[in-house]
Amino acid sequence: QVQLVESGGGLVQAGGSLRLSCAASGRTFSNYAMGWFRQAPGKEREIVAAISRSGRSTNYADSVKGRFTISRDNAKNTVYLQMNSLKPEDTAVYYCAADRTMSVHTTPRAYDYWGQGTQVTVSS
Repeated sequence: QVQLVESGGGLVQAGGSLRLSCAASGRTFSNYAMGWFRQAPGKEREIVAAISRSGRSTNYADSVKGRFTISRDNAKNTVYLQMNSLKPEDTAVYYCAADRTMSVHTTPRAYDYWGQGTQVTVSS
């Protein structure tokens, strides 16, 4: 079992930045690929970014490429999402998730463990 706790969400103006963190506990963090997803009201949960176990491989949704950066610190059991140039359409609940396989997946069903989410609201 892996427990995930997100933090760092909040209210920010368009063009601003936020850094989300997801702290993991319970199992060896470096054994899991990690992903950030988001879900806006009335919409399906979608991938934002994912990162391999080592951190050497990443994958981003087209809508955030060039603005968001996913990273991880295996010594601190933490994965991060740096979000720059935020837009109102980035408003959503952001979730981190852990995947026991070696691949960097982009679909929610591939992930085994989920955090409770953190709200990000971008005002225009």
